[in-house]
Amino acid sequence: MSKVKQRRRYDLIILGNGAAAFAAAIKADELGKSALMIQGGTIGGTCVNVGCVPSKRMLVAGEVIKNTFEHDLGRGAIARHNEKFDFSKILRSKDQIVRAFRKEKYERVLRGLSNVDVIRGFAEFVSRNEVRVRSLDDASGSRNKGGKVFRGKNFLVATGSSPTIPPFPGIEKVRYWTNVEALSPLRKPESLIVIGGRALGLEFAQMYARFGTNVTLLQRSKTIIPDEEPEIAEALTKYLRQDGVRIVTGVTIKGIREEGRRGKGARRITVEADARGKYAKFEAVALLLATGRSPNSLGLGLEKIGVKTQKNSTNAGAIIVNDEMRTNVPNIFAAGDVTGEPMLEGLAAREGTIAAENALTRGHQKVDVDFVPRAIFTDPQFATVGLTDAEAVRKGYECSCKILGFDQISKARVIGDTRGVIKMVADERTHRILGIHILSRNAAELIHEASLIVKNKYTLEDVVNTIHVFPTLSESIKIVAQSYFRDVGATSCCI
Repeated sequence: MSKVKQRRRYDLIILGNGAAAFAAAIKADELGKSALMIQGGTIGGTCVNVGCVPSKRMLVAGEVIKNTFEHDLGRGAIARHNEKFDFSKILRSKDQIVRAFRKEKYERVLRGLSNVDVIRGFAEFVSRNEVRVRSLDDASGSRNKGGKVFRGKNFLVATGSSPTIPPFPGIEKVRYWTNVEALSPLRKPESLIVIGGRALGLEFAQMYARFGTNVTLLQRSKTIIPDEEPEIAEALTKYLRQDGVRIVTGVTIKGIREEGRRGKGARRITVEADARGKYAKFEAVALLLATGRSPNSLGLGLEKIGVKTQKNSTNAGAIIVNDEMRTNVPNIFAAGDVTGEPMLEGLAAREGTIAAENALTRGHQKVDVDFVPRAIFTDPQFATVGLTDAEAVRKGYECSCKILGFDQISKARVIGDTRGVIKMVADERTHRILGIHILSRNAAELIHEASLIVKNKYTLEDVVNTIHVFPTLSESIKIVAQSYFRDVGATSCCI
């Protein structure tokens, strides 16, 4: 897509084409300012193409398969009867929804932005007011030569992130998956090793287990999702194991090798590891690296114009910004995954909007990441907002926590799914609610009420005195707040 006019200078030049970039382009158009979007990849970025949209489509397919087979044939039936469904149809369905979203939510939106021009290519800063754009087809030579130079008053770097590939011994000789390949395999593997026990790893592990693949998940820390509440991690581990996912924690990878090539026997991948002090060997036909994402900041020429990036190993390459999305260079802004963790679609869009508004109006809008909800779309889902118990203690709060199982929630019992727990973190002295953490069916839908509670500094009494519809899963938020004051197991449903 290209609709570039011969403007001599733009009010805003946007590097990127994902959530943050699109939000910025829409804001610039609303303000009547000229903007140029430089697209270096597939329009829409990670989320719509190889992230949120396709993975959730496939997760739903896995849930339907599980529910159908377990209802008809009993627990564990998926692996024995995986021939009952056509895996290729699931992939085609996923591709169709991606194409529809890309066309309706990105291509069509761009065509409607009268003040925004678009060009495809690689962008590199040549000065604080200029970028050179090189054709995507030009893979040879230095980026400093050739291409067209565009001038701008302000710039937004929103180039996203890419999968992190740890330097495991032997990994360079192995064919492995990232989220990209895991969403479009040539065929469904009979076995799969997943390295990584956070959101991406857990979602794909459960997804493929429900498709009938024998899945082993290896996690470096002592628990999955190690930064979250331990009660949540323990319960989710149990549910994933019930779905057939083999979870091994406390793992240090010592070496990875691949044996068997086309025409020379079946392909096997072997992972050798130290598992809590003991030698362990794991084998499968496919390997998924779910080991995080790294900001796409290399090759942009940021060092030429003095833009600072993170140097630490956990967030290396992330562009350093303040809460107004400003870098240390006055006319250069950054938003989305390229600024490092947390890497969330909704947050990226908000950051892009604020960056564009501040750049184009000399405004001072701010992003507050303390109240941003996040979710893992396993079944049951995990969603969280605010402080964990441990974080609250580190910040000096006198912490009071309550945990409630969903077997105490009427709606969960009515629908026959009592899996899950809810944990509320509150300040003992003021009763202000500091964090809410939910593992349950539809937790990602429930978390938005929790976000408003935490953001607006509501107290336990505020929530207790709020009337909820009965029976609903969202009642769990009120009931766990009530548990601070009474035995909720000894009250009637209406209370």
